[in-house]
Amino acid sequence: MHLTDEEQRMREGVEGPATAAAMDLLVRYGEALGAERLCRVRNVAGTMTQPSPVKRKLVEEGGWAKSFSVINLDCDDDIPIPRMKVPTCQLQSGFGPDSIDIVPYPPENVELQTDGEAYFGAHGVNILSTCTPYQVGNLPVRGEHVAWMESSAVVYANSVLGARTNCEGTASTGAASLTGRVPYWGNHLDGERYGDALFQVDVATETFQDWGMLGYFVGDVVQEGKPVITGDALGFPELADLKHFGAATATAGGVELFHIPGITPEAATIEQAFGGRAAPEPVHFGERERRWAYDALNSQGESDEVDFVLLGCPHASIDQLQRAAAALEGKRLNPGTELWIMTPRALRTIADASGYTQVIERAGGRVLTDSCPAMSKAAPSGTRVFATDSAKQVHYLPAILGIEGWFGTLEECVDAAVTGRWRGELR
Repeated sequence: MHLTDEEQRMREGVEGPATAAAMDLLVRYGEALGAERLCRVRNVAGTMTQPSPVKRKLVEEGGWAKSFSVINLDCDDDIPIPRMKVPTCQLQSGFGPDSIDIVPYPPENVELQTDGEAYFGAHGVNILSTCTPYQVGNLPVRGEHVAWMESSAVVYANSVLGARTNCEGTASTGAASLTGRVPYWGNHLDGERYGDALFQVDVATETFQDWGMLGYFVGDVVQEGKPVITGDALGFPELADLKHFGAATATAGGVELFHIPGITPEAATIEQAFGGRAAPEPVHFGERERRWAYDALNSQGESDEVDFVLLGCPHASIDQLQRAAAALEGKRLNPGTELWIMTPRALRTIADASGYTQVIERAGGRVLTDSCPAMSKAAPSGTRVFATDSAKQVHYLPAILGIEGWFGTLEECVDAAVTGRWRGELR
């Protein structure tokens, strides 16, 4: 793989042993992928502070430098870690201090994570602690090469923002943060960003739930393909809709890039979406396919007695928090049902100032940050049945925690939280 003079100097240790280890990792990674060279990135979204037994052991042995070296650089040497070379942020992590006495999550994990945040903050990492960095100020521009983890963030960055990233991992983002480089392959290449499947939407798709069901169907069909979505029945989506749609495509499949001609930035027309090639025969999404998606997402629910309701996956936007507060105004949760709403720390601050948090808490709900039940493998003690408006969470959480799950609208989830019963249906 070709290296520039600057990259060769980094590999030879001119910028220190950690940067040399990072460049060595990127060369091995790029050669395995068949990449001919590296490309510059100036925006990295990875994870360093998420607690785990392995991470705790490494920190006890050699501090956070040891943890970063082994986990984020694939290097067993004891080496000092410099400040990040390019802007880097911490994505979602474990539950934070606001979860203590609410979430059955080890306090020692909260303590370890808080210590890690202090270390990495001092090394140039922005502690955003969210799966939606684009909601709290990390907004790469169209065409910018970035190195991001987190499937729902990657598909949003590529598709909605028009940035360029593959779905990176802990080690590749760690190496990118010290070098400002990643292998030039996949979604970084012009020719790899065109669509390869066409979907014709024949049924009204306007609500948050609609976009989640459409995304789940599309992801199941294309798997790791690049779908192009069209149809007069498509409504005009807002941020939360595209967030839900992309997360659902990445959950049911492995979609990292989609096009909605006239809405997403890289394709104003179907012709542009396919790079001038003939579009394939469309896959239709009508009433039958919509029913399939709804039934698939509700296939892990049997009992209608709901003891946990989860909102905010991917992390809730401020508009979603406002709507949740409005739906809960003047209501009280069922004594046997808990409601958690997950959101970024920065948006929790806005929700506090706007009064949304107070309304939610008066009803008996909780606004929590940093993590989610699937990431931290934690739900209210004794949870047997949960309900959510997230296609991603209802897909993963039953398998992770061994519980039943229901998928519906915000209003149906609030009703379940207030009554303790699931009464959702496809409308």
